[in-house]
Amino acid sequence: MIVVDGDSEDRTPEIAREFDARLVAGPGRNIGQGRHLGAQAARGEWLAFVDADTIVEPDYLEAMLAYVREEGLAAASSRCRMRGGRATLMQGVINRVFPRLERPILPGFNFFVERETYEAAGGFPDVPNEDTAFSRRLARSEPTGYCPATLVETSPRRISEAGLTGTLWHYVRLDWGRYRAGY
Repeated sequence: MIVVDGDSEDRTPEIAREFDARLVAGPGRNIGQGRHLGAQAARGEWLAFVDADTIVEPDYLEAMLAYVREEGLAAASSRCRMRGGRATLMQGVINRVFPRLERPILPGFNFFVERETYEAAGGFPDVPNEDTAFSRRLARSEPTGYCPATLVETSPRRISEAGLTGTLWHYVRLDWGRYRAGY
């Protein structure tokens, strides 16, 4: 396990060491660069990007690996759960809309990708909404999908703090930035 710490002001480094995680410290300009620092430090054939506020089951890696191999995929995500009434709408979009798109959006909080594919595609780009940009670019040339049997729980923090309208506006602004950057 690798923990990338982007100059946090909490106990992230200390907690990572307590769990014998390999700590990669670096300020990074953005989330995509932080993810890339982790990928560079990793040694495996497959990379699993999981955000700090996302909880995976103990068999997550085995389940995702079995799924991508069974389906012949280069990258995948899975269903998610977000607790809280307002978060249900976002959860529904991620679980029901994203997988059905011609080029599925694989959320960065739960992104499983073959290292060779990741490197060939240049990793997460330095743009807003880097996970959308990367997953949609991958899906142009590589098979991607959603593992229906795997469930992760991720934080509804943004929705709780900004509400549905504020969260929608946040992602519209990010996606506009992604679009303007050519992704």
